[in-house]
Amino acid sequence: MPRITGTALVLLFCLLLWQTLHLLVGASSLASPFQTVVKLGSLLATAEFWQNVAETMRAFAAAFLISLVGGIALGILLGVRRLAGNVAEPILVNLYSIPKVVLYPLVLLCFGLGISAKIAFGVMHGLIPITLFSMNAIRQMKPVYRRTAQVLRLTSAQSAFTVILPAILPEVISGVRLGFSLTLLGVLIGEMFASQRGLGFMLISAINIGQIDTIMAVALLLTIVAVTCNSLLLLLNRRMGYR
Repeated sequence: MPRITGTALVLLFCLLLWQTLHLLVGASSLASPFQTVVKLGSLLATAEFWQNVAETMRAFAAAFLISLVGGIALGILLGVRRLAGNVAEPILVNLYSIPKVVLYPLVLLCFGLGISAKIAFGVMHGLIPITLFSMNAIRQMKPVYRRTAQVLRLTSAQSAFTVILPAILPEVISGVRLGFSLTLLGVLIGEMFASQRGLGFMLISAINIGQIDTIMAVALLLTIVAVTCNSLLLLLNRRMGYR
């Protein structure tokens, strides 16, 4: 009950702040909460909007799946092999610190205009955080787990799926939560730069012609989706007995 009350108070405060800013700067700069909800309702009633949503979700689903599987696999590999992890970690951190926008022309050159470029850009944002979380989780794992796997003479694959992965699952879920948001961000940015459909394309089109209500409506939808999915992952973590 206290969590629900706290969440409701935070939402109420955000709405009041939003409405206050709307009154201060005017409708030409910021749509009100009511105008945004009405515009979102009208967008949800159009087939063109759902086509853009479907395009974004297709790109995001593929990018997130690649980031999830590749990040966990690479993290386990680098975590088990400590020397390789020590060499790879600063490289991965430095690569991730590079602004991804400057690499987008290279992505377009390699993948061309289309969904492949958006998927690649999403993977560039989400893969490394999941890899780093998984790798560091193995480093902090109790040595008894790996010793038990050695005593039982498990193969590398058996050790990874039956011993290591269950032991590091809390940290992996934390990395997945971060990777989820960053992958979605990468896909949206990719749609803004070189795409003819998708929610990112809708945002940049609305920015170019000054449709403030459309910008706020799409942003509100993305916020609801991101917060809901993040809350579900957090709930999954807690249901599994982790804090």
